[in-house]
Amino acid sequence: MSQLSGDERSRYVQQVFGSIARRYNLMNRLMTAGQDIRWRRETVRRLQLNPGETLLDLGAGTGDLGREALRQQPDIRLVAADFSLAMLMAGKSSGRLPWLNADALHLPFTDETFEAVVSGFLMRNVGNLDSVLKEQYRVLKPGGRMLILETTRPRGGILSPFVRFHMRILIPWMGGLVSGDREAYRYLPASSEAFLSAEELAERIISAGFREVGFQRRMAGTIAIHWGKKNF
Repeated sequence: MSQLSGDERSRYVQQVFGSIARRYNLMNRLMTAGQDIRWRRETVRRLQLNPGETLLDLGAGTGDLGREALRQQPDIRLVAADFSLAMLMAGKSSGRLPWLNADALHLPFTDETFEAVVSGFLMRNVGNLDSVLKEQYRVLKPGGRMLILETTRPRGGILSPFVRFHMRILIPWMGGLVSGDREAYRYLPASSEAFLSAEELAERIISAGFREVGFQRRMAGTIAIHWGKKNF
């Protein structure tokens, strides 16, 4: 599952998110006790969006980040892009956004199109992380901002047994009960545990060309908000 790469990983991820699209938002609230709403607010706030700017919500899913961006700054030009049609359709039922079916590995935009790019829980699911980061760099205008909200590999500590129980037992149980697909909710925590640490992801972001790179952890170190800027 989480060890897959390339096209094989992309097909599996499409299947997973297609099966849970209708219950995706509800499960996010249950898994995080509603904290995911706060993380999205903070992520968008860090973008410091200005009126008239263009924002790409990459791997938009059901559009929670895009809707939060419009709530904070209604006068932006937003594109919500995702390669899962099932997720896009679920998002359309939750409110009108300018949707686009697109693959993060091959974005259908010319160079220097956006002032900002944001993503939520996308990076651990892509087939080639470095290519996705470079694509974001390419489509950003000079000085453009990039924000990533993502799970990060948990660190050891006093809370580790509780974190493992939540991820390996509680989340699959809740996922099976709410969505009917326990297998999908085994993949989601497994992909988090197999993903990079926050420090490692920051290094990859720097390698893609971004500057002023940083991050902050949330939820007992299992979530991180990353940021960076494109050089002028």
